[in-house]
Amino acid sequence: MAVLDIRSSEICAAVGERGVNNTFIIKSKYSCEYDGYADGELLDVKSFNVAVSECVKNTLAAARCRISGFFVGVPGEFLNVVNTDKVLSFPSPRKIRDAQIEQLKELSRPQHESGYTEIECSPVYYVMSDKRRMIDPYGCITDSLRARLCWFFAKTSFVECVTRVLGKFPAIRDINFIPSALAEVNYLLAPELRDSYSALFDLGYISSTYSIACGNGVIFSRSFSVGIGHVAVLLSQELNIPFEVASQFLSRVNLNAKEHLTSIQEIKFEGQIYSFSTATLRDIIREGLDGICETIEACRQSFGEKDMSGKPLYVTGEGVKTIRGTAEHLSSRLVCAVNVVAPTVPYYDKPQFSSLYSLLDAALGG
Repeated sequence: MAVLDIRSSEICAAVGERGVNNTFIIKSKYSCEYDGYADGELLDVKSFNVAVSECVKNTLAAARCRISGFFVGVPGEFLNVVNTDKVLSFPSPRKIRDAQIEQLKELSRPQHESGYTEIECSPVYYVMSDKRRMIDPYGCITDSLRARLCWFFAKTSFVECVTRVLGKFPAIRDINFIPSALAEVNYLLAPELRDSYSALFDLGYISSTYSIACGNGVIFSRSFSVGIGHVAVLLSQELNIPFEVASQFLSRVNLNAKEHLTSIQEIKFEGQIYSFSTATLRDIIREGLDGICETIEACRQSFGEKDMSGKPLYVTGEGVKTIRGTAEHLSSRLVCAVNVVAPTVPYYDKPQFSSLYSLLDAALGG
């Protein structure tokens, strides 16, 4: 299967297959940086088109196998998630077949906003007349079937943009869009965690997404244009230094370390040396992360179905390991356990690869 992972810092295309013990065999992979996206819009469409074309072209050339379709991950910035809860009643108990499931799905289909395209419907859970709750009701005998479904709608402009670029490759005939948030929660969080409501926070570079999983669906998802790159921007502004230098300082600081008060960090850039105390850098970085914590807390409070305060927060994404001690800082500010999750793949068991391998897992059938 071929997948296209669109992050706010880079785009990555990969071709892979299922390996032993539910691992993956990557046949080819190519990444390309671009300008990213924010506030539900691509910052530079031309930059995006070039990056997608380069990734796809190089990945197909290196794969040495016939690829006719791509599975494209849709970031949270371009998604609208709608939940429905409908009941289908029968005159007498009957065995549930595909026809009844499809009938209930059609009954549940919501009206979507103008400018959005339906790309996925996933069951949160089904409920039988005897109150049994399950993910797959096929074959069960009941006189009513209740379905809680989550529907994913992607911005039509984003779908059309990707389709135009991939349409330039004659070999690619099928394009399937997968909600990245759904792929991540189903791959990174075990079923028992999803059954009891679990929150996953994907900390990106420009954009981040907070999602709450339940069953096989996502019942709440919010994306906001704040990421680890904004911490570098804050550092750049506060210290009046180039953004490139600020970005390098992020990986130099360990928020958990207790350096000597005179500890200094130095970076040489374009012939100039930038030197600051570790304590100063740490204070500004913590201020930037506090802003991210405030946004997470706002998301947590706006979810009214269940009190998520005190429940563990699972975090992933390329921003998690950029600054050492990020997870611990989030934990202390949000007053909850923060667990970093990543793919269980040798050499790629790092949170920056979560979205790519989540998409590949979804493309290969979960």
